[in-house]
Amino acid sequence: MPIYDYYCFDCQQRVSIFYRSIAAAAEHDPACPRCQGRRLRRLVSRVAMVRSEEARLEALADPSALAGLDEEDPRALGRLMRQMSEELGEDMDPEFNEVIDRLESGQSPEEIEQAMPDLAGDGLGDEFGDI
Repeated sequence: MPIYDYYCFDCQQRVSIFYRSIAAAAEHDPACPRCQGRRLRRLVSRVAMVRSEEARLEALADPSALAGLDEEDPRALGRLMRQMSEELGEDMDPEFNEVIDRLESGQSPEEIEQAMPDLAGDGLGDEFGDI
């Protein structure tokens, strides 16, 4: 059951049209579901790949993923952290998401640490002394 993406020149929107089969899509003259316009251009649709957890973790461990990382750019660091979070497929704590949002807005790690002093309050310093 394919879903095809089109650009509608009448309402200037990207739209998706669902067909019951590939044959039905080939026989159908598509109309925009928003404005019923007929001036549509088919677009290349996004593709989703299903990967195993092992494949996702291997992709994260690939050193080439860090090749373009500018260590001095908090935005680049935020993008990398968001990508890693998405690859893991788990919901992160609100604090983690806030740190990523702040990095992506351009705040430095030092500024974030000052603004969020309880961020690293995991109690490790109390149990193990100053490491």
